[in-house]
Amino acid sequence: MPVDPAADIEVTAYGWVPDMARGRVKDCRIRWALEEIGLPYRVRLVGGAGGGGGVKSPEHLADQPFGQVPVYKEGGLTLFESGAILLHIGAKDARLLPREDGARARAIGWAFAALNSIEPFAQMLFVMGWLADGKPWQDEAGDLVRPFLETRLAQLSVALGGREWLDGRFTIGDLLMVDVLRAQAPPALVAAHPNLADYVARGTARPAFRAAHAAQLADFRDVA
Repeated sequence: MPVDPAADIEVTAYGWVPDMARGRVKDCRIRWALEEIGLPYRVRLVGGAGGGGGVKSPEHLADQPFGQVPVYKEGGLTLFESGAILLHIGAKDARLLPREDGARARAIGWAFAALNSIEPFAQMLFVMGWLADGKPWQDEAGDLVRPFLETRLAQLSVALGGREWLDGRFTIGDLLMVDVLRAQAPPALVAAHPNLADYVARGTARPAFRAAHAAQLADFRDVA
């Protein structure tokens, strides 16, 4: 499903990020969810992140007080934070969020697990590799954080076991978990658990992910 400039739904994205962040920005999660259920969306670029284009416009800050992306707009609704946006999108279609109460609650639980139990440690290592690159304390700081993520990934591996998806079928919980693992966790730490590596490969092989990822990459400028 191509991006549609006339679509009712709008998603904000950066027009520039450093090379190491390309394909990893969190608007990809929202694009992916919309692709999964065939909802067209338009994109509004809001400058850049990192060392180039980091100044946020008053309009952007009015929509997102922390100056981040994505922002989701639909009619009179404006939402920020990828988890909240995905819950809203999931409510539109049982392919992302089951209608049965128990399955729905478990999918939401896994979405929160991705955001609260895995992402903080993965993101800490990812940001450290960017901001602390070359600093004399970089290795020591990484050594302090890495064991926390290693423990969480080992626990996630046990919880997933031999299943294809976390609760037997693909939901927003899997979408978020796969995106955290593929975009922020060091690949070597994920590869240490073959079932997690296979899980990420299944998620990123989905046509909806591939379309979303390609669309995000196509929006980046070469110069800040």
